[in-house]
Amino acid sequence: MNVYDQAHQLAAAIKESDEFKHYQAGRQQIRTNEDMKNMINDFQNRSMELQVKQFSGEQPDADDLANVQKLLGVITMDPVASQYLEAEMRFSLMMKDVYEILQEAADMGEL
Repeated sequence: MNVYDQAHQLAAAIKESDEFKHYQAGRQQIRTNEDMKNMINDFQNRSMELQVKQFSGEQPDADDLANVQKLLGVITMDPVASQYLEAEMRFSLMMKDVYEILQEAADMGEL
């Protein structure tokens, strides 16, 4: 069996998953609201910046944390945005699980 053929089958299965379909549907809805799209992008960028600081050993600034939490609170007041973020999280978790399965199969864990 060809690994590349299997990879294409996995990609097709991912595209058929409920997680992917809900994520894509939410993404389409968010794209129609420019203000919400910008807020979500801002939230994601700020969250990523905080994660990078944490991974590099820096302590995130309390004001930065508070601002991200406040922005998340504003975003989640919108039901469409809240559903999108939830769908994005579920899809991301599924993809993380798939990657871990592949990593385990290739014995790419700890040395």
